[in-house]
Amino acid sequence: MARYPQSVLISCEVPWDENYKLMEGVFRKEIRLMLKYGFQHLYIFGTAGEGYAVDTPRFREIVQLFWEETRGEHIHPMVGIIGLSTANVIERMSFAYEVGFKVFQISLPSWGVLNDTEMMTFFKDVCGTFQDCQFLHYNLVRTKRVLNGTDYRRLVDAIPNLVATKNTGGGMPGTADLILNSPELQHFLGEENFPYGCMLGECSLLATKGPTAPHKTFEFFEAGVTRQIEKLYRMHADYQRFSMDIIGPLRGQGAMDGAYDKLGKRLGGLEEMPLRLLSPYQSFTEEQYQHAKRTFHEKYPDWVPAKVNL
Repeated sequence: MARYPQSVLISCEVPWDENYKLMEGVFRKEIRLMLKYGFQHLYIFGTAGEGYAVDTPRFREIVQLFWEETRGEHIHPMVGIIGLSTANVIERMSFAYEVGFKVFQISLPSWGVLNDTEMMTFFKDVCGTFQDCQFLHYNLVRTKRVLNGTDYRRLVDAIPNLVATKNTGGGMPGTADLILNSPELQHFLGEENFPYGCMLGECSLLATKGPTAPHKTFEFFEAGVTRQIEKLYRMHADYQRFSMDIIGPLRGQGAMDGAYDKLGKRLGGLEEMPLRLLSPYQSFTEEQYQHAKRTFHEKYPDWVPAKVNL
């Protein structure tokens, strides 16, 4: 049985004004909108949430606001920590812990590739410092080392409060390796890998398109959990077409994840969300957004979420 509940996980992006200051009202509205859509597992400061780019004052301000907006019996907030050393990670985590957070998303330090001993040391030092907390490992190429099922098998046996992973790559072989070798962990997979993962065992959905089409996301997740195979793969094909139509024309720019996710938040009804990313990263233009919006409404009208009152 997995150490963390099967669920849908989404990222909350941070809105910046023209001076790169937090737009508090928009940020609070974003969180409330996601909760209104039915998402209960939310996190801040992954790649899409610009966790790699925020300085300490911004980090502290946003963590405090996120805590204020995610208090509730059925809400499960998570704080992402991206740092270049164990000390960097623990320093920021200590602040979020004092605020009240007990679930964290961590990735490996990326200045140099960690060997097996260094990898284990990192997890023991970070997770061991906060033994009453739970940890999701964000497994991505940017850290220069992508963990496989054998790596997680070792970690499961040594780190009792490592409960989940977040994986969007690896294809079918990588997905099978994760789920079959470390079923104790709740593996959050992107829309690309989720259907195949459901054929192998329990897994969860990292819903990159959740804020854009929440009702489709929950339908897709339910089809996977109940193994409605025909429906699951039919919807998977729909997601591929959606990505080609909406995201495909933008991929040549090579933008950071947050650029796509902020655009997706606006498509999903949060028109106040600026497209801006923290310096030096490039965002999409208003013209690019309007083109994506026209395509979305013309080709996928049944994906557009109904307006809700906050």
